[in-house]
Amino acid sequence: MFDWLAVLVEQGGAAGVALLMLAENVFPPIPSELIMPLAGYLAALGRLDWLAVLVAGTAGSVLGAWFWYWLGRALGHDRLMRLVARWGHWATVSVAETEAALAWFARRGEWAVFLGRMVPVVRTLISIPAGLNRMGQGRFLLLTAAGSLVWVAALTFAGWVLKEQYARVEGWLNPVTTLIVAGVLVTYVWRVVRMRARR
Repeated sequence: MFDWLAVLVEQGGAAGVALLMLAENVFPPIPSELIMPLAGYLAALGRLDWLAVLVAGTAGSVLGAWFWYWLGRALGHDRLMRLVARWGHWATVSVAETEAALAWFARRGEWAVFLGRMVPVVRTLISIPAGLNRMGQGRFLLLTAAGSLVWVAALTFAGWVLKEQYARVEGWLNPVTTLIVAGVLVTYVWRVVRMRARR
């Protein structure tokens, strides 16, 4: 699995990193915790440009967050809750989680947008209350970009450090990566099934 992802990211280059991060923020097929360390590792090997990786990863994250921001802004609270109640299970987003994100935003405001970019699940959901509350678009994009850059840089650096240890870990990178992706898929299917059962 690691080798397959490495080929995917390397061949796609910065654009591939951006698209994967965009997809991860809209509908998480592969977590950023795999995408960005892998891109950082390839940058350390000289196969990708590290600055392009940071910019692409951040841009993909921001675009994904922007989608949810506009969804919240366009729909409003009641219509959004009806949409989440009916279709949210496909994105493994529940009404309770969405309401929790709204409550957190109400308490933390701008800090919620910045810090939320570094927290799994919240990373996707926190953009919705920002849109619902009609937070200024410029401010939202700035805070989202700042939070995303911190997260992307940390993950990329982790992959960069991996270069020095590759000889020690190459034997278990493939099975561990496969296990992580399988875990994400199983968790996704389980959440979809559970949410459909509740409906």
